[in-house]
Amino acid sequence: MMDETVNLSFCQQLPKVELHAHLNGSISPKTMAELTEKKTKSQNSSLETTVDAIRRWNESVKKREKRILNECFETFKHIHKVVTDVEAVKMVTQDVIREFAEDGVRYLELRSTPRDIPEHGMTKKLYIDAVLKGIEMCEAEGLNIIVKFLPSIDRRMSVEAAGEVVKLALEYNQTTDSKVVGLDLSGDPSKGNMENIVPLLKRARNSGLKLAIHAAERENMNSDSRILLGTPPDRIGHGTFLHTEVGGQLELVDIVERHQIPIEMCLTSNFIGGTVPVLENHHLRFWHRKSHPCVICTDDKGVFSTTLSEEYLLAATTFGMSRRDLWSLSEGAIDHVFASEEVKGLLHRVWKDTRIRLGR
Repeated sequence: MMDETVNLSFCQQLPKVELHAHLNGSISPKTMAELTEKKTKSQNSSLETTVDAIRRWNESVKKREKRILNECFETFKHIHKVVTDVEAVKMVTQDVIREFAEDGVRYLELRSTPRDIPEHGMTKKLYIDAVLKGIEMCEAEGLNIIVKFLPSIDRRMSVEAAGEVVKLALEYNQTTDSKVVGLDLSGDPSKGNMENIVPLLKRARNSGLKLAIHAAERENMNSDSRILLGTPPDRIGHGTFLHTEVGGQLELVDIVERHQIPIEMCLTSNFIGGTVPVLENHHLRFWHRKSHPCVICTDDKGVFSTTLSEEYLLAATTFGMSRRDLWSLSEGAIDHVFASEEVKGLLHRVWKDTRIRLGR
């Protein structure tokens, strides 16, 4: 009889799609240690405070201690103090891609906010160039993974800065052999006026870019969510508080269902970030029961000390999912990637070949 046990080994063998991976949040402790050592030597200055803050965060996360969402964003600020130049961006891009590939991820969409850091010679354009160079270098290594990039608008940005990101995303979408396939909206959900940003998002969408939009990450944001869902997005990041059981509104659920907008689910991130107090009540349960498109993701595998395989295992153990359920979620995610139909077809063949090889 074939073993139907869902364990980590099975989840690692399962070919996977990762659609919600913030580049800087995905940096592993190992890469962060190497980078801070290089920075300290090259700058002849101490990053002791930053290193200590990141270390204490990692220790807390490994114990699966709950934090609050604001602490997560503070941790990102410390990481940004280390990833400040082109070489650092290339290095972390390569390491993050390698680690996802080692975990059985066969298609990856990275997202990151291009930043201007004049004192380190960094511009938004050079930032994107560095990410794309990192992807290119991994392709040259022959890694068994397809990687695309989504520039991110941070909610704290001015309209002018956000407009620059949109302009660059459109430019690169047309000139990089489809490496830049969409646009992400993310950042602290308590910041920014989304009524000012939505016209930019609609312009990007009307010009051919796909939209992945963080929405309903916190309670009592129904008005904000209604504005963002009006674009409408091609995928929703988190969507934690959309449905009525957690204070959302039926109107929001109807919009999501009517447009069949896939939701990117990040279990460990939501639990440690404190937006989902009990995993058994994670909104994956609500939407999966409706047979709504759901994609299991990591969000920030470095910050939350997880892998996509572990997230699949967590979904299985929390909600009693079978191997068949996980295969369905994994292969179903292919339909929601922002790449071409040709790439989707290639991925479906990879899943089919893997199923045959594993005797599924």
